[in-house]
Amino acid sequence: MTGPRLLSPRWLAAGGAVILAAVLGVAMLLQNTGAACAAPPSTSAKSGKATFYDLGSGMGNCSYPSAPADDLFVALGPVEYSAGAACGTYLDVTGPKGKVRVKVIDSCPECPAGHLDLSRTAFKKIGAEVAGIIPITYKTVTTASAPSPISVRVKEGSSQYWLAVLIDNHVTQLKSVTVNGKTTHRQAYNYWEIDAGAGSGPFKIKITDVYGKSATVSGIKLSPGATQKTTVRLSGSSSSGSAVSSRVSPSTAKKATPKPTKSSASPSAAPVVESTSAAPDEAALATEQPTEEAVDLAGAAASCG
Repeated sequence: MTGPRLLSPRWLAAGGAVILAAVLGVAMLLQNTGAACAAPPSTSAKSGKATFYDLGSGMGNCSYPSAPADDLFVALGPVEYSAGAACGTYLDVTGPKGKVRVKVIDSCPECPAGHLDLSRTAFKKIGAEVAGIIPITYKTVTTASAPSPISVRVKEGSSQYWLAVLIDNHVTQLKSVTVNGKTTHRQAYNYWEIDAGAGSGPFKIKITDVYGKSATVSGIKLSPGATQKTTVRLSGSSSSGSAVSSRVSPSTAKKATPKPTKSSASPSAAPVVESTSAAPDEAALATEQPTEEAVDLAGAAASCG
């Protein structure tokens, strides 16, 4: 397991510790007052700042096996990452040189609301790399086109007694995932878990987003570590829609090395990655404060039902 994203000593010396404490306080409010109720994210444009980092050979906190093929992705601070709820969604980010669309695949524990940590590739599309930190505006996109249909990855260590699945290519924020009719709960590292398991499969998985749109995939095998592709899409619309279904083709499910049967206890903590973010100007970061949007988000999370 990789270590946590490291904070820059220069950032902390510039007052980042105080700001971080404030941001984490808001994040705790979100976690303790109903972030899991999955209210639709705001699509209004927000102002902020962007830095960049290199993911390297690791994976982001959203646990996707690899970065997007176009290398356009972003890490969000605790408030906007929302305990994994933002994973798989897209943002349009506009900077001094233009606009870029990025996928949320990671968290940035030291980033206040409004501070996006972009991939180096994404950053260079909208700003000069030498700047290190640039002003931006950004907004959530609900009509992005997924690069491929929904895929399901069964977590390593899963068995008939404990199951965790990762859903990818859904585009919009997810509200719930059920497996063979059983309710799952989302972890901050983006897997949906059933502590008591769902049997030995195959599994029928229903995916519902925060706008009421749903899709059902069936024939998912209990193949830990395998990413299984489907022909179902859940993207391009924020309106309610009927469920659709598809069976996974046997040829698309990778064979996985058999794993020992796991008890009902869940695995170790969520994987995290180190950041190689470019060190931003400490004076600029020292003046960053949680935005009004962050406070509004905390209130919305507390009141959604």
